[in-house]
Amino acid sequence: MNKIVPVFIALLLSALHSLAIVGYTQLWDKGNTFYQQKQYDSALVYYQQIAAAKPQNPEIYYNLGNTYYRLNKVANSILNYERALRFDPHYKDAKENLALARGRIANSIPYSKDIFFIQWWDSLTEAGKSTLWSIGALIPFCLIIIAMIVRRFNSASVKFLPVQLLGILWLVCISFLVLAFFSSKNKQQYNGAVVMFNDVPLMPPTLKGRPITNIPEGTTVKILDTKDMWAEVRLPDGRIGWLQMNLMEKI
Repeated sequence: MNKIVPVFIALLLSALHSLAIVGYTQLWDKGNTFYQQKQYDSALVYYQQIAAAKPQNPEIYYNLGNTYYRLNKVANSILNYERALRFDPHYKDAKENLALARGRIANSIPYSKDIFFIQWWDSLTEAGKSTLWSIGALIPFCLIIIAMIVRRFNSASVKFLPVQLLGILWLVCISFLVLAFFSSKNKQQYNGAVVMFNDVPLMPPTLKGRPITNIPEGTTVKILDTKDMWAEVRLPDGRIGWLQMNLMEKI
């Protein structure tokens, strides 16, 4: 009897998992069917259910971006293309469609490029690279362990395995660990947001007086700090100010 219970539980969990996969596939099929039939409101309902169940799937955010674009909801389409790129920074179709959606922003704020070394650092610490850097750190660490064992039990190998080699391996290992840490941090604490309303005032630090500028709907900003219901943000052109948090959606 004691052996039957674990087997029953395992079979039950397996059956539930199979049902979840079937349900997930059906949602995809229904959403895609409605999209192909140009019934975008109906497609949106199913895509949103998938996004709720699979919140880290870039493809569903890409589909949502396309659906909102067809519904002429530019800010929502940009938000979802940005979310697709958050989980897959190299998603080519999402990049191209994001550019198209941004082209529909009235009075859009031009993007200014960061200094080359900031671009270089951002590229190295992309949210999707934490696993890559972790594996990269593991390789020199294993080599260090092997080298230390060889030096410990084979004195003749000392001249072939100089201390400088171990130092280089430690440096490489630590460097990869640092990159893995910041990449993982960027994945967990993504600080991008999209303005969801038109002509949103960007306020100075005092939060009073005349706004610095009015931000058009669909503009992507970077959150630098938060205070009560306000967020300090950086605009695409580098200007910094304060924005009400309920007027934007985090990516």
